[in-house]
Amino acid sequence: MSRPRRRGRDIHGVLLLDKPQGLSSNDALQKVKRIFRANRAGHTGALDPLATGMLPVCLGEATKFSQYLLDADKRYRVIARLGERTDTSDADGQIITQRPVTFDQAQLDAALESFRGETLQVPSMYSALKYQGRPLYEYARQGVEVPREARPITVYELQFIRWQGNELELEIHCSKGTYIRTIIDDLGEKLGCGAHVIMLRRLQVARYPIEKMVTLEQLFALQGEAGELNEAALAELDALLMPMDSPAAAYPEVNLSSAVAVWFKQGQPVQASGAPREGLVRVTEGEARKFIGMAQIAEDGRVAPRRLVVEYSA
Repeated sequence: MSRPRRRGRDIHGVLLLDKPQGLSSNDALQKVKRIFRANRAGHTGALDPLATGMLPVCLGEATKFSQYLLDADKRYRVIARLGERTDTSDADGQIITQRPVTFDQAQLDAALESFRGETLQVPSMYSALKYQGRPLYEYARQGVEVPREARPITVYELQFIRWQGNELELEIHCSKGTYIRTIIDDLGEKLGCGAHVIMLRRLQVARYPIEKMVTLEQLFALQGEAGELNEAALAELDALLMPMDSPAAAYPEVNLSSAVAVWFKQGQPVQASGAPREGLVRVTEGEARKFIGMAQIAEDGRVAPRRLVVEYSA
């Protein structure tokens, strides 16, 4: 008689993983899921294997609300190699041109200024954007170039850190959908020498605190004890999680009394005092302000459920 498969835990929240270099975002996600023994997991805003830094991993019911991080802005530290352009715009690609570095500081400052504010960016062929149902990188690996539309992006802040020899270091605070590799590739062409990314680190996503990031090594250290069914170690792991509704923290809150929340949790639109006139809202219940879901303000002013938290029994 075979043993029944062990069921994972119903654990809910967001881990701010400090993704290591050389690991895909999906591989990092699977490791976190196994360590936490979570039933469900997902990530938002994939990082290239070359990149390191903040990768929000959503566990359990938090996966329902990860989509609300898609519009979040991000901050990166990047080091570019000047004088060499690659087919992927980073160090994982093949060098396709080599040119001397002949610009001066004034030309660099002018080039950097052109990327600040609202601009249009043509995504790299080596990206996960879809064309006719397939990621662009699949076409790129086959040597096929497909049309890509320029997309509006915003660079809120672009700080010059250092320029030493053939290395240029920058810090960039940008809107969703911005490809740092493409900024560096475009910058290299503006400067007439070519450039590609040799180091990329995501410092921040939305308003998540940088100091809350944890490494896989830290998780593995705790897993060693948790693997022996040590409840204290599991509690330490769970304490690392950000709240389930943190992906939607930027949305206004509507607080319902427990009596009204009963109807809301059954999928019924409800009246709520103090609700905004339109848009998405984050809904909480009672004095404890327990998160129970996301809602849309209907035309009649009622709070209409969009995504609800499933309440699991212990």
